Amino acid sequence: MTSRERLCAVGDLGSGEARCFEAAGHRIALVRVNDDFYAVGDRCSHANFSLSEGEVLGDDLEIECWKHGSAFSLTTGEPQSFPATKPVPVYEVQVEGDDVTVVIPQ
Repeated sequence: MTSRERLCAVGDLGSGEARCFEAAGHRIALVRVNDDFYAVGDRCSHANFSLSEGEVLGDDLEIECWKHGSAFSLTTGEPQSFPATKPVPVYEVQVEGDDVTVVIPQ
């Protein structure tokens, strides 16, 4: 069972930007790279810092934790560098018209 939650409008996030959203009890980092949107859990699996405050590495489709430098794949959630060793959740993103939504598992 899943639910779909609206996070924002397409134009609310520029390319290379990330922003934190709360949706159905989940804290989600929404990232835009060019015209594509990605959603991962907003908390670094290493030290519980906000990933949406980190740098978006658009060419590599990664987001880097600002505190200790761990980078996470925007497509799989897998850590790409130490010190993180555990993945973060990944959410399916859908764009319908001007709405950016995510699919939340129940």
